[in-house]
Amino acid sequence: MSSSAKPPKLLDQLKRCLRDKHYSARTEEVYVYWVRWFIRFHGLRHPVEMGAIEVKAFLSYLANDRHVAVSTHRQALCALLFLYKEVLGVELPWLDDLHRPTKPARRPTVLTPAEAENIFQRMQGTHALMAQLMYGTGMRLMECVGLRVKDVDFARHEITIRHGKGGKDRMTVLPLSLTAALREQVAAARAVYDADRAEQRMGVALPDALELKYPRAGMQWGWFWVFPSDHESTDPRSGVIRRHHTYEQTYQRAIQRAAADAKIAKRVTSHTFRHSFATQLLEAGYDIRTVQELLGHADVATTMIYTHVLNRGGRGVHSPMDALRQSRFTAEQERAGYARPQSRPDSSPSSRPRADAACSALTMACFTPEASMLVSAA
Repeated sequence: MSSSAKPPKLLDQLKRCLRDKHYSARTEEVYVYWVRWFIRFHGLRHPVEMGAIEVKAFLSYLANDRHVAVSTHRQALCALLFLYKEVLGVELPWLDDLHRPTKPARRPTVLTPAEAENIFQRMQGTHALMAQLMYGTGMRLMECVGLRVKDVDFARHEITIRHGKGGKDRMTVLPLSLTAALREQVAAARAVYDADRAEQRMGVALPDALELKYPRAGMQWGWFWVFPSDHESTDPRSGVIRRHHTYEQTYQRAIQRAAADAKIAKRVTSHTFRHSFATQLLEAGYDIRTVQELLGHADVATTMIYTHVLNRGGRGVHSPMDALRQSRFTAEQERAGYARPQSRPDSSPSSRPRADAACSALTMACFTPEASMLVSAA
């Protein structure tokens, strides 16, 4: 008499469903975390026995007792909705009754070139190169740490970003000033790759189902990490021991230490370099559609947020207080008998184009001609 196989555990069902729908490993980790917490919060009751009341109670606990951010609150809600709808197949007639918190619009934090340079000078080795690369390309954190050798084109000064947000590919510029350092990093990665092959270690992880279709592709040089970890670890999905890319948490901590050492009061994360990249391209006069493509935004409205940190607001508006003081100064001069200053020769209309051209040249000095052509062609 054959015994029937036990049904998979709930969290295993959740993982399988997420993988079937091609959710990222990071999303899988986060959703499992929230579902596990939800179950423990309600005394290990099975979610199928619970519903709107329990979901609302859990979300209320997160907001009022744990004081989580709006984005975290929405993340937990999305995880639970996915569990009920996609895994348990439970209809959600109470879905419309759930309060969905709205994330407040926030202006992105942007570094000046001097602030960015101060941070770079206080970072070392691979972490310094990664920070400079994010600042010079606009890559996201996981796009940078997961960069593959085959996606760096030194001849064309381009970087191909594979499986970015939304699973889309895009191109971005490879800064000429980082070419030599990046070549050295690729050479260092080659030494690690050769050692792995000599030790007959497993190949690196591949996206989606490529590993099933091409079992040995992970052992090919082109698929190797530009920024490999210095040791092997267990793949959370397959359980295989293999070399992962460098850990993003270690890199993030290095950025925070450097920003603190540089005495920068702004909150600086790896994403701040991406914000700075976008803002400085717009300040340099690049078309917003070009910047949208380089950043990989699906909607130009997302890119438009960077127009709010250009020469507007505090830097683009003359305060009435300054105008008042200027008028006082002018009145005092007139009472003292000073004549109004004559216009300077170099402020004449005919000389302004030369001044404007000089300012434009100064602004564009941050970007090499080759890089400018690449961005314009993107």
